[in-house]
Amino acid sequence: MDDAAIHPKTPALEMTALAVESRQEPGSAILEDVNWSVGAGEYWVLGGMHGAGKSDFLAMMAGLAPPLRGGFRLFGREMPAAGGQFLSERLRIGLVFDGGQLFQQLTIEENVALPLRYHRGLARGDIGNSVKTMLEAAGLSPFAGRLPGTVGRAWQKRAGLARALVLRPEILLLDNPLGGLDSRHLQWWLGALDQLSAGRGFLEGGAMTLVVAADDLRPWRNRAAHFALLQKRRFTPLGRQPQLAGLADPLVKEMLAEPPAAV
Repeated sequence: MDDAAIHPKTPALEMTALAVESRQEPGSAILEDVNWSVGAGEYWVLGGMHGAGKSDFLAMMAGLAPPLRGGFRLFGREMPAAGGQFLSERLRIGLVFDGGQLFQQLTIEENVALPLRYHRGLARGDIGNSVKTMLEAAGLSPFAGRLPGTVGRAWQKRAGLARALVLRPEILLLDNPLGGLDSRHLQWWLGALDQLSAGRGFLEGGAMTLVVAADDLRPWRNRAAHFALLQKRRFTPLGRQPQLAGLADPLVKEMLAEPPAAV
């Protein structure tokens, strides 16, 4: 039985006086003094402009980089600053990279299957149904045998989502999932994340904990329940969805503003 089952109110993610290291400037902090708690099943959107540290923050949460300093707990367990300890805990988190970040020499199907082969040690014949289910749910079945470079960016992003979900994580981190999408694909993503948040869709079961990083808050206003802002090396919780309209922060207003009407 895992920690979350023993202590059902244990936060999924918890950070205390945390500093996140900049990948562009090693040794320096791109975020300072982060104090944040995410309950299991919550849906968060983190807004911030380019260079605010969104990608670095998600990479740290996913275990790809250690915190510069401070405390980081996953389901109540303190995560080590470095090394491969507690890999099974870290695999409870899935990360969807901006653009998908697929391996270009592998087919779409092989990319989606890769976590099962690498982390579970499963042979190709043992993973067919799991991968097929993910490909179908993402609308990727027609592209299964194609290389990523032969399909559009929108489909590559969906493959990145399917790859992150194939290990059935409890927490899903998404880096700018709506960037560069047309209306049709944008609506698909919003609907897919709604389903995951509700415990339906790709993975039947309990509500998935979602943390989305975005540079535009408008698509999320009526979707996510919790919002935060990354600005000037600070992490600032903004409150729940109904509170956004009353916030005076200029950046929040800018990220929520409707575009000017075409002349």
